[in-house]
Amino acid sequence: MVGRENVYFVVFEDNRFVLDAMEVIPVGNVITIATKNLFGLATGALRAVLQVRKIGIDAVVDMEFLTRFSAILTFTTGAKSRVGFHTFFGDGPYRGDLMTHRLLYNPHLHISQMFEAMVEALTRDSAVLPTFDFTPSVNQPLARFRPSPSELAEINAFLERENPRIGSAPLVLLNPNASDLLPLRRWPPLRYVQLARRLLEHYPELFIGFTGAPSETVPNNQLADKVGSDRVIRLAGKTTLRQVLVLYTRSAILVTNDSGPAHFASMTPIRVVTLFGPETPALFAARSPNATALWAGIACSPCVNAYNNRQSVCRNNVCMQAITVDDVFKEVSRIYDSIKMATSGNSPAE
Repeated sequence: MVGRENVYFVVFEDNRFVLDAMEVIPVGNVITIATKNLFGLATGALRAVLQVRKIGIDAVVDMEFLTRFSAILTFTTGAKSRVGFHTFFGDGPYRGDLMTHRLLYNPHLHISQMFEAMVEALTRDSAVLPTFDFTPSVNQPLARFRPSPSELAEINAFLERENPRIGSAPLVLLNPNASDLLPLRRWPPLRYVQLARRLLEHYPELFIGFTGAPSETVPNNQLADKVGSDRVIRLAGKTTLRQVLVLYTRSAILVTNDSGPAHFASMTPIRVVTLFGPETPALFAARSPNATALWAGIACSPCVNAYNNRQSVCRNNVCMQAITVDDVFKEVSRIYDSIKMATSGNSPAE
């Protein structure tokens, strides 16, 4: 609509690497807010607003539907057009009249389609909204992460330092821990151990890598140790976020709870198996042909959404426990076997 040079993003500092990796807008067009402490958050938000006002932004799209903070931030930018979700009948967090273009949150559209509709709303008369005769795209092209040859060489050297035996052997990554934001999304950690053992036993050429954030290093390493194999590589806390994306381009499959890595990986060729429970893959799964979602579909799942502000009365995530090791092993084996068939020049038998 306006050219990449005229699009800006305001994001938390910890999240800007995603935009840098996608290379969809100039690096200087990413405005960040620090989140290390409350004072940093407040001063960072103020600086962001002042920067936006200095640029003279014409329109803001508030892509958040769980908090009021971004709505306040959107209003204070002074932009003439402000698109965001609105509470019409008590459905979701109240935001007052801070938006000029007010939309209903549609729980039957994938969230990426909802965001597309928000951008399209900029072209419409705000007086007719939320009535909106727009049909979102079924498929949108995905951003692609392009590592440099030196980055690929660096990650291969790193893997060989961690386990000199790996060479060019295939690597399956396991990401056991979702963030503390929603512990209900965690598959029982010991099942990752059981899955690793079965994969290593079934595929003698395979190596397993346990990935995770620095805060997850200790528990992840404990899980890796429990596997009891010299074909396991402890990777948690040892890579930058960009190096994780390079690692994905080197690896065959990622198995993860519903969390950021499942979406970051969609920018790379890696095949991803994501385990869903308290949230639904129909709305939040990565829209990539390389992504597979496993979801038990029990009666109380999903239990968190935009209307309940991501709050749940659940204290026992039986939705995640209902996904068995057999279920995940079967899916990973299917994908891995098809990869082996493809690389050997044969057609996969599926």
